[in-house]
Amino acid sequence: MTLSPARVPVAAPGVRRLTATLYGYSFLDEFVLLYPVYTLLFADTGLSVGQMSSLFVFWSATGVLLEVPSGAWADAVSRRLLLWLGPLLGAAGFALWVFVPSYWAFAAGFVLWGARGAMGSGALEALVYEELERLGAADRYARIMGRAQAAGQVAVMTAMALAGPVFAAYGYPAVGAASVLACLLCAATATRFPEHRGPATAVPDGEGWAASLRSGLGEARRDRSVRGALLLVPAVAAVWGALDEYTPLLARDAGAADATIPYLLVMIWAGVTAGSLLAGPAERLGRRGFAALLTASALALAAGAGAGTPAGLALVAVAFGGFQLATVLADARLQQRIEGTGRATLTSVAGLGTELATITVYGTYAQLASTTAHGTAFALLAVPYLLVALLVAPRR
Repeated sequence: MTLSPARVPVAAPGVRRLTATLYGYSFLDEFVLLYPVYTLLFADTGLSVGQMSSLFVFWSATGVLLEVPSGAWADAVSRRLLLWLGPLLGAAGFALWVFVPSYWAFAAGFVLWGARGAMGSGALEALVYEELERLGAADRYARIMGRAQAAGQVAVMTAMALAGPVFAAYGYPAVGAASVLACLLCAATATRFPEHRGPATAVPDGEGWAASLRSGLGEARRDRSVRGALLLVPAVAAVWGALDEYTPLLARDAGAADATIPYLLVMIWAGVTAGSLLAGPAERLGRRGFAALLTASALALAAGAGAGTPAGLALVAVAFGGFQLATVLADARLQQRIEGTGRATLTSVAGLGTELATITVYGTYAQLASTTAHGTAFALLAVPYLLVALLVAPRR
C-alpha cells in the first residue's frame, strides 16, 4: 500500500470555508459529555456486561441495515441533507437514555445513534473529497481529514474533562442535556457545508437511489484495487473501535477510581488525536511501514492492557493512536481509488464491513470478559492486527 506524498497549496477561500465548517462539525459531533460515563450509567441501572454488549450489537446492527442505503441516498439526493439530519436523531437518543433510563430506552437510543452514524458515514467523506477535488486540492484530503478527526478527538477529550465535574455536581441529567445541545449545534453547523454536484459526480436525473447503488457496487466488482481498499478499512478500524467502548471498564478493572476514569480516557484520546495529526506526513508510508505500524500498535495494546495498572493505559493510548493513524490512511487510500459517481455508496460499503466486524468483536468481547479480566480480553484482541499486518506486508 503506497500513498502519494501530499503537496499543500495555499488555501483558497473555498478550501478555507470547507475546512472551517468541517472542523466545527467534527468538534460538535464528538462533544458529548455522556461518552465517558454512559457505560457507568448502564451499570448503575443494573445492566450486566452481556446486556451492555447486546446494546452495542443493536447499535452496530442499525448501522449494518442503514449504512449502504444511506450512502446511496447521499449519492442520489444530498450529502449535506444527511449530515444535518443525523445529529437530530442522536439528540433524541441521548435524551431517552438520561430521562427514561431502562434497557429498552438504551436500546432505542442506540438505534437512533446508529442511524445518525450511518447517515454521516460515507456522506461526509464523499462531500469533502469531491469539494476538494473541485477546488484542485484533492491531494490534501488525508491531511484535512486527519485534522478533522483530531478536532473531534479534542472534543472528546474536552467532554471527558468536563464530564467529571459536571457529573459530580449535577449527575446524569446535566451531562445528558449538554450532549443533546451539542447535537443540535452540530446539525446547525452542517447546513453551512458547500455542496456542488456537477455532471461528473451527480447521479443522472430520474435514476435516483437504485442507480447510485448499482454504480458504486459495480465499480467495486470491476476494480480489484477498490475491493482491496474496501477490505482494508474494516480490517483496521473495527477492533479498536469496538474496544473503545470498554475502556472505562478496563480503567475500573485496573484499579482506577470512578472519579478519575474520565481523566484516564482523556489520556487515551490524546494518543488518538496525535495519530490523526500524523496522517499528512504518514502518507509516505509504504506497505512495509503500514504493516510495522499495525504490529507496533498491537504489541503496545497487549502490553498496556495486560499490565493491569492505570499506568498501563499510557501504552493503550499509544496503541489507539497508531490504529487511528492507520484508519485515516486506509480511508485516504479508498478515496484515491474511487473514480465513479458512487463515492458515498462505496465509502458506506466500507462502513458496513466495519459494522459487521464490530458486531463480531462485541460478541467476542462479551465471551472473553465473562471468563477473564478486561485487560486479558483487550490483549487477546490485539492478535487480529498482527494477522492483518502479515497480510499487508509485501511478499518477497
